[in-house]
Amino acid sequence: MKLSALKWQHSPWIKASAGQWRYALRNAIAMCLALTLAYWLDLDEPYWAMTSAAVVSFPTAGGVVSKSLGRIAGSLIGAMASLIVAGNTLNDPWLFIFAMAAWLALCTWSASHFQNNVAYAFMLAGYTAAIIAFPMVNTVDTTQLWEIAQARVCEVIVGILCGGLMMMVLPSTSDGTTLLTALRAMQARLLEHALMLWKPETTDAIRTAHEGVIGQILTLNLLRIQAFWSHYRFRRQNNLLNYLLHQQLRLTSVISGLRRMLMNWPNPPQNLSPLLERLIQELAREDCDKYSVARLLQQIAPGPGDDFRHQAFWLRLRYFCWLYLNSRRWLRELENATPVTELTPPKTTPLARHTDSTEALWSAVRTFCVIVVTGAWCISTQWDAGSGAMSLAAIGCVLYSSAPSPLNSLTLLMRTLLWLSLFSLLVKFGLMVQITDLWQFLIFLFPLLTTMQLLKLQQPKLAGLWGQMIVFMGSFIAVTNPPVYDFADFLNDNLAKMIGVGLSWMAFSVLRPGSDTRKSRRHIRALRRGFVDQLSRKPQHSENQFESLIYHHISQLSNSKDDEARRWLLRWGVVLLNCSHVVWQLRAWETRSDPLSRVRDVGIETLKDVMSEGGVQQRSLAASLQTLQQLADTLARHHSHAARELAGIIWRLYCSLSQLEQAAPAGTLAGGH
Repeated sequence: MKLSALKWQHSPWIKASAGQWRYALRNAIAMCLALTLAYWLDLDEPYWAMTSAAVVSFPTAGGVVSKSLGRIAGSLIGAMASLIVAGNTLNDPWLFIFAMAAWLALCTWSASHFQNNVAYAFMLAGYTAAIIAFPMVNTVDTTQLWEIAQARVCEVIVGILCGGLMMMVLPSTSDGTTLLTALRAMQARLLEHALMLWKPETTDAIRTAHEGVIGQILTLNLLRIQAFWSHYRFRRQNNLLNYLLHQQLRLTSVISGLRRMLMNWPNPPQNLSPLLERLIQELAREDCDKYSVARLLQQIAPGPGDDFRHQAFWLRLRYFCWLYLNSRRWLRELENATPVTELTPPKTTPLARHTDSTEALWSAVRTFCVIVVTGAWCISTQWDAGSGAMSLAAIGCVLYSSAPSPLNSLTLLMRTLLWLSLFSLLVKFGLMVQITDLWQFLIFLFPLLTTMQLLKLQQPKLAGLWGQMIVFMGSFIAVTNPPVYDFADFLNDNLAKMIGVGLSWMAFSVLRPGSDTRKSRRHIRALRRGFVDQLSRKPQHSENQFESLIYHHISQLSNSKDDEARRWLLRWGVVLLNCSHVVWQLRAWETRSDPLSRVRDVGIETLKDVMSEGGVQQRSLAASLQTLQQLADTLARHHSHAARELAGIIWRLYCSLSQLEQAAPAGTLAGGH
């Protein structure tokens, strides 16, 4: 450590900005207020109120509201589950352990099938039941169980109300402003992305950039949810926000499709590349309109004798321009809208998502095994603090089952608990034993919490450690009413918590989550299954839904360190998505019953034998590519304009489908087996 870091100017209080001070003060006051109110209400373990206020300490109002709703719902469901399970099984400890393990496994499985505050509610329903019921393992008095459940729920609600009150007193940056800024930034990034992808070279930077754009658009969906809960203006415009997200996903798809056409175009015009750059620059201007864009498009418009590939590319490029301008127009109207403005974009469904049922079931099995093993150990040893080990084991298994790297998260949690054990030992038996009134303890607690909140914001690499210390500090200091200072119980309780986390760590090491390679294969099979459905007469998913579903699959491995797994999942997703777009365009093409329509039907039929859930049929693929090439060449010689347009669409299908030739034989990752 450099000595300069110890100077007063480099302290967290001096370095903090106004926004950081507001965030730290808001959360520190909320936690202290929750502890005070819980004491005033004479709740037996008021530190749970402080913990609850810490958990919902989001930087934006929408995050606080959505997280609070999930926490309240989960706490109520968990409390009812603990009353039902423990109330009927406390006379038989083994039945109690198996029933609680089943409930926690069900909550783990259910949380994997949802996102955001709904998934969080199922997690809370699981470990709230554990926190309430496990301490009652040696009790047969159901009245005491009801009192504990009532107290825990009251403490949770007190913490949430204090967090919400302080959000109103010291409000943060508006969720709506954050969302609108992010949407506008994404519009600009899409143009930069197009300029990168429309260059002929192929590098890893292009693949990484494509993954990054997809991930950012899907992250905007989380901002949309927070904005939805922060202000009724955004609840009124929720359909428009969904529409804008789908539009940005479609722009990403069109950019990728145009790249495939450029890569398969033998002799593009020499002036194409500079004109594309000029077109991107024009679209980036704030005062850009359709007329100025049309003038640039006219400079590369195909003539009567030009190649059908030129016409196909030009039509798709024009579609991209109009799509971009339309998306920016709706975004501008959203920014200028008043709370009572009525905006009616095309009705759009929310972004689709896919659940990895295999991984969800495996996580549920892991949770069940951990709780049964931990419970059996506690029953056999008759350890008084065993309930703490079971509670932390339940929290570790339920909370980190959906984490990208659960072992790293549990290791960080173990470090947090070790530091808190030493810290709480000094605070509890060095300071708290000398304090007689709560206000004296708050004089110490408030600046401590404020400093920790500032450090969490100023040290991004240690933000997880500081955040967990803030959340778990209350349960380690264990401010109870009346206070208890039993050194043996203190050591037993802290040791039990670390053993519980250690058992969770061992469970994730033995019953390891599926490797990224296996996850990639499952996602690829799901993509192929969805594409086969897209070829049916009545697909289950619309074009927009299938598009967002594919991008959701791709985003599931965005944090993976397995480059091969990520690369092949991205390739399959992009190829099948580009093919599906062409299929939908062919369906929407002229429906008259003439020879051209029958050629259109032949183009769609050629795809049905190429793909199955098991992988690509290479012989059928080669035959289909040959058929598509022959159809395109034959239609190009036709005298009618419609035939040349259809030739271009079929050539687009050929460009997209030709990437499947890179798929490795069955039995490898690329093959998906």
